[in-house]
Formats: sequence, structure tokens, C-alpha cells
Amino acid sequence: MTQTMEAFDVVVVGGGPSGATAATDLALAGLKVCLLDRAGRIKPCGGAVPPKLIEEFAIPDSLLVARVNSARMISPAHTAVDMPIDGGYVGMVDREVFDEWLRQRAAKAGADLRHGTYSQLTRDADGTAIVHYRPPDGAAAADVSLRARAVIGADGAMSAVAKQCIAGADRIRYVAAYHEIVRVPAAQSAGFDGTRCDVYYQGKLSPDFYAWIFPHGETASVGVGSANKGFSLRGAVGELRALSGLKGMETIRREGAPIPMKPLPRWDNGRDVVLAGDASGVVAPASGEGIYYAMAGGRFAADAVQQFLATGDARCLRTARKRFMKAHGMVFWVLGIMQRFWYSTDKRRERFVSICRDPDVQRLTWQAYMHKKLVRAKPLTHMRIFAKDMAHLLGLVRA
Repeated sequence: MTQTMEAFDVVVVGGGPSGATAATDLALAGLKVCLLDRAGRIKPCGGAVPPKLIEEFAIPDSLLVARVNSARMISPAHTAVDMPIDGGYVGMVDREVFDEWLRQRAAKAGADLRHGTYSQLTRDADGTAIVHYRPPDGAAAADVSLRARAVIGADGAMSAVAKQCIAGADRIRYVAAYHEIVRVPAAQSAGFDGTRCDVYYQGKLSPDFYAWIFPHGETASVGVGSANKGFSLRGAVGELRALSGLKGMETIRREGAPIPMKPLPRWDNGRDVVLAGDASGVVAPASGEGIYYAMAGGRFAADAVQQFLATGDARCLRTARKRFMKAHGMVFWVLGIMQRFWYSTDKRRERFVSICRDPDVQRLTWQAYMHKKLVRAKPLTHMRIFAKDMAHLLGLVRA
């Protein structure tokens, strides 16, 4: 092992929102950080960011390509229910631009941004982690190796870091997602509104998840997710484009990737590695929302690594998962139940969309989404929603 190998306090593998956030925080804390990113990859994503994210992570308005003020839920019978956002909006970002901006912010904070593909983690003679990566386009004859006192694996749902370092990570559950970024009509069309997110709960478009049309200013993300390996995602997106009047519009790019649906039971190796973002499984069930949770997980991972490096106590790494689940575990649990029940048949999807017509449901849904926590301040409202929900479950209400 060469003595001239470059050493870092932390190597962050993966430059998406989670990894870039962790690298920024660690660099600002004065640590020597390498942010390793596989250049050229864009995750398929609707791009929705709530006000909580914009405020908490200091995202400039210039990165918002659209502001959405309502959502439309479309049932299997094509019943449309509008859910306006009362006095607020949801920001939309283009992941190609947004992720690169986050990486450049990390670099400006002092992180060493490098392009390459993670190969493996080995150990030096003294047990220090050695991160190996392949530079892009054969720029080097062999892997580049970096010493690291700590490693953050933020390299996506199929994380190579997680599979190598964290027991059970190879059993993560995920939904396959696919979307097409398309040019939108110059004039408003009957099937597309640039200020509205459309969500299709139809078995023909997704047998176990949903399909979407999210506006991005001059473009839109038209996508679908499903865990059914025999289901044609591209075929469903083609059908959705035809339904919405976007079939003949220019296709700018196509992207697909796995999206995890449940947090892993463990995020650290008890030594010097901790996971963040999709690698740890923090995409919300039912909604598929991941950007905010990825960035929150990246921040928790960065805090845990700082504590570990300051104390030498590897138990500090556990705090990343503990803090995340304390803040968001209940939301994930509730959304998981929703997905397993309401998305299972078209009959149930029809009732689910019908429930979304209720003003109480709309109000609490948006409050929970915008502020990233369950709303507990109105117990009588929750009781009314529970009673209505049970009526739908028992079939006492017509969809």
C-alpha cells in the first residue's frame, strides 16, 4: 500500500441531495471531505420540494422551475378530485440542475468533488478504511484509493457501499420508477396544467403504486412506479402521455431507477460507515417523496460522523437512524399502511380518491406534507377523518 495515498476525514460516496448535503455540512465544520460522484446520472423524480426543504436547506428561488398550487387525483373511473393548497405552494426542481447545484455548493464549502464510480472498501494495515474508485472514461489505468476515517454511503437504492458494509442491505425493498421529461404545450391544454401536479391511481397505469405528471416550467415529468417486475413502465408512460395530450410532444430524456420503500433496520457498520438517502431506504411509502428525506438523512449522517470523529465512539453512528426515525418514522409507518391497503385494487383506489375530496383530509394532508410532520393540534378533525375513513373501508360510502 503506497504511503502517498491521499487521506480524508470523510469520504462521501454519492453526490445526490443526501451526499451533497452531508459533504457540505462536514466541510463547513472544518473537516477534510471528499465527495465522490458518478457523473452523468440523473434520478427519475417528479422533483417536488416542500417549503420546509426550501427553508431548512437554504434553496434559492432560482432553482425552482415551477410553483404548484394544487394536486389532482385521478381515480380508475377517471374521477378527478382537486386538492388546492390553501395559501402555499410546492416548489418543483429539475434534478439535473438541482443536484449539480448542491454538489457545487459542497465544493464551495470546501469539499473535494471528484467524479468516479465506487469500486470497493478495503482496510489498511491499521484498519483504516480505504475507498477505491474508478475515474470516468478510463482516465487512470487502475482504481484510485483514498484513506478515510469515516465513510458515508449515499450511493442510491442499490448502494454498493451498503451491500458490502451493512448486514441485510441486500434485502432492501424497492419500486422501479421510470419517467420521461417532455416538452409541454405552449398553450394550456385540457389534460395539462403547469400549476398542478396530476396523480393517477389506476391499476392499468400502475398495479401497486401510481403514475404522475409533474410540471417543470417548459417541461414536465411523466412517470410511473411499480414493484411488479412483469409490468411495462414504458408502456404505462406512453398511455399516460396519450391520456394527457402529451403524446406528440418532444421527449427530452428518459430515466429509470429503483426507489426504496422502507428504511433499512440498520444504517451503520458499528465501525466507521453510515448510510444516507436512498441507500438507507428513506423514500416515503405511498407518496414516493424522497428529496426532503434524503437531505434530512444526509444531515443526520453528517452530525453522527462529526460526533464519531470527535469522540472515537462508533456508537455515535447509530444516532443518524435514531434521529431520523424519531422525526419521521411515524409518517413512514402511516404511509406504508396506506400504500399496502389503498393501492391494492382499483376498487380501493376509487374509494381512496373519493376520500381525498374531503376538506379535512385535504387540509391535514397538505399541512403534514408542507411541514414534514403529522398534525396533532386538531383531535376532533382527526376523529372525523377516522370515522370517514372507516366508513370507506367498510363500504358504507359510495365512491
